[in-house]
Amino acid sequence: MNTNLEKIFNLEPVKAKTEPEDVETPSTMLEELTKTVADIDKINEALPQVVGLEASEQEMDELAKMATEGYQNLMELGMNVETRHAAEIFGAASNLLGHALTAKKNKIEKKLKMIELQLKKASLDLKAKDSNNDVNVIPGSATVIDRNSLIAEILKKNVNPAK
Repeated sequence: MNTNLEKIFNLEPVKAKTEPEDVETPSTMLEELTKTVADIDKINEALPQVVGLEASEQEMDELAKMATEGYQNLMELGMNVETRHAAEIFGAASNLLGHALTAKKNKIEKKLKMIELQLKKASLDLKAKDSNNDVNVIPGSATVIDRNSLIAEILKKNVNPAK
């Protein structure tokens, strides 16, 4: 900071930084990238449990590929026509590129939604397992009978109250 500004605003002098903060080396970045790729591979291994996800991914990839090819064709066409017509062609090319990005985004969002649902299911399964383990066992005996047998027993007791 300028020393005149420090005097005018009655500020303390600013110390110069001698060491750079949090500089990532290429090896650190490579380690983080490797870890991230490993995490993504784990996620992709868990996803095939969901039926029909591959078909949807293929459709989204095909849509993105078609939109990208259309974008490239329109860009080439726009470069070869008169400038007064090029604006409309470039606008259409831009729309196609937007569609390609939307298809890729939807594919990723669907994967994330599936992962979220799998995590929720695992959480619910764990809670159900824990709640089954927490059941208090009451000592005694029990008899399993059907509804008709139970009604017959009740009727016998009501008919013969002296017993």
